[in-house]
Amino acid sequence: MDMLEIILAKRFSQELSAEQISYFIKGVTNKSIPDYQISALLMAIVLNGMTKQEMTELTMQMAFSGEVCDLSQIPGIKVDKHSSGGVGDKCTLIVLPIAAACGIPIAKLSGRGLGFTGGTIDKLESIKGFQTSIPISSFVDQINKAGMVLSGQTPELAPADKYLYALRDVTGTVQSIPLIASSIMSKKIAGGADAIVLDITCGSGAFMKDEQSARDLSMAMIQIGKIAGRPVTCVISSMDQPLGRAVGNAIEVMEAYDTLGGKGSKDVNEVCFTLAAAMIRRSDIGKDLSFEEAFAMAEKTIQNGSAKISFEKFITAQGGSVHKNGSPVYTERPVVCAELTVKEDGYIARLDALLIGEASMHLGAGRRQKGDVIDMGAGISLVRKIGDFVNAGDRIALLYKGAKSQIDKASISHALSLAEASVELSPLPVPNPKEILAILDEDSL
Repeated sequence: MDMLEIILAKRFSQELSAEQISYFIKGVTNKSIPDYQISALLMAIVLNGMTKQEMTELTMQMAFSGEVCDLSQIPGIKVDKHSSGGVGDKCTLIVLPIAAACGIPIAKLSGRGLGFTGGTIDKLESIKGFQTSIPISSFVDQINKAGMVLSGQTPELAPADKYLYALRDVTGTVQSIPLIASSIMSKKIAGGADAIVLDITCGSGAFMKDEQSARDLSMAMIQIGKIAGRPVTCVISSMDQPLGRAVGNAIEVMEAYDTLGGKGSKDVNEVCFTLAAAMIRRSDIGKDLSFEEAFAMAEKTIQNGSAKISFEKFITAQGGSVHKNGSPVYTERPVVCAELTVKEDGYIARLDALLIGEASMHLGAGRRQKGDVIDMGAGISLVRKIGDFVNAGDRIALLYKGAKSQIDKASISHALSLAEASVELSPLPVPNPKEILAILDEDSL
């Protein structure tokens, strides 16, 4: 087989065969195909797209390019949850304990954050002693202990995807629904999931900037899941403003813990209960439930305290320290370093998630490059959100740094200016934004 022929076939919009895609992924994995030819095919895919069958074949070849988790020892349908990313997205920290409290076995592989979107692994590492590198061979024991396990992704998991993503990032080939869909789904399949729930965020603080793009991506992944025998539910949620009140690491875990204790904000509750309901309905215990019944089951775990207990057991099972009341012990204490106030009266009409995320990153809560060290105490706490009325001089947000941080005044000033630019006021009342835009599954095809 010849790589040049494969490139030319896709350049002229021909459908690639399973054999051609297999040859390509094997060449990526064993590094027998040079980067310039890999990049050429990626660009051809960006320009000419892929059929449903091509996307599925690409996904499966990437999923099986390395190690695949065998979770067959864990009884029941294993449901995985993944988010396409956003600002203040602490849903995994809330949804998984809810699902575990309902009796769903949870085994999840998560990643780190880069840029303005935070990673679940980074957030959990703000808890003193918490171990994020759990061998796959220990998953069953961890689930028996706490009902759930969460670990960082191993280098052996879908290595072809890791290599392709690095090339896409530097060759202008990130924005492609077939490539995005196959990247996400290959990791989920390699992670051993029987069924998958995806939170596809859209808006200024998300990868997909509008609802139609989010729908197109969702339908592609649902189609891949259908052909691959892994049922998929996609929840499309808004990310025009940050989710919840906290953006950062330790402060997001604090908000997640408060939410599990029944003190969650309306938007966080709505998104998390919706995602949890979708997981429940994909599991053995909830396959005959209506969405409303599954949503009520998720809510009940907060009301009766079982989700909070589930979270505490999960933290201690993975080495994390907790206080006597069960709350986590953090590696860094957040301290206020600046506050954002408004200069006039009005209703908050815009609170741009992208700019808030970038401001948080400049405080030290995120990475500009992969090797950057995160300040676990840094972040932004939102006092007011879209739709709220504010008087001149009112605080909209507090900016934090870690107690031990040596951040300079210029960086704090720059973060504050980004936060200021995120806000627009209106003299007229502004409705609260809709959080859940759509719920899609194989019936939507």
